[in-house]
Amino acid sequence: MKRSHIPDPEAPMAVRDALLVLLTVGPAYGFQLHGGLATRTGGRRSVNVGQTYATLERLTKQRLVEPAGTTEDGLPLHRLTRAGVDAAHAWLDGADAAGSDPWDETVDRVLIARSLPGFDADAVIAAERGRWTQRRAQASRAAGATAGVEAAEPAEAAEAELARLAASAGVARADAALAWLDALDSTERLAFAPRAARPKRGRRPGAAPVADAQPADA
Repeated sequence: MKRSHIPDPEAPMAVRDALLVLLTVGPAYGFQLHGGLATRTGGRRSVNVGQTYATLERLTKQRLVEPAGTTEDGLPLHRLTRAGVDAAHAWLDGADAAGSDPWDETVDRVLIARSLPGFDADAVIAAERGRWTQRRAQASRAAGATAGVEAAEPAEAAEAELARLAASAGVARADAALAWLDALDSTERLAFAPRAARPKRGRRPGAAPVADAQPADA
């Protein structure tokens, strides 16, 4: 499925898409989304709080997110536009961004889907299993195509062996991904409602300037 939104080079793709998915359960304020991003990815996406606000600002400029008023104590709320809803579901459906790491996308997608109320996490897991099965088959074919290649020169033989090793690494990675997906307990319920965490020291953050954003460790 083709992605319907504009690539954002300043935010790790899973961070931006994960924020969109968190907003599918309803309007939320920036600090709430910041905490939800960390907890619902098991700590994998614990980014600088300024980056969360800067990403929300860019999503608003891209018309994927829009203002939704404020909380009773004045915190600005955000909600998805129609395009934002489509983008969130595209990511859940497996639309990895160009340049993103498939394994990171898979883990974040599965963890978030299992943590949000009302989502069919089993369907997300099944779709991820299908994609990794296809990746394994492709890597296996590539490994087979390079096996036993005869070369007239040592350099050509070395290049053929490197290609085979690279392809076999792809097979091993797909096997590891499939093993992780197969080990998930589909009967275990991990979904929980959004938490109404408040900024410390009474701070009421709005959109942070882009200069405050720090790159996250992917």
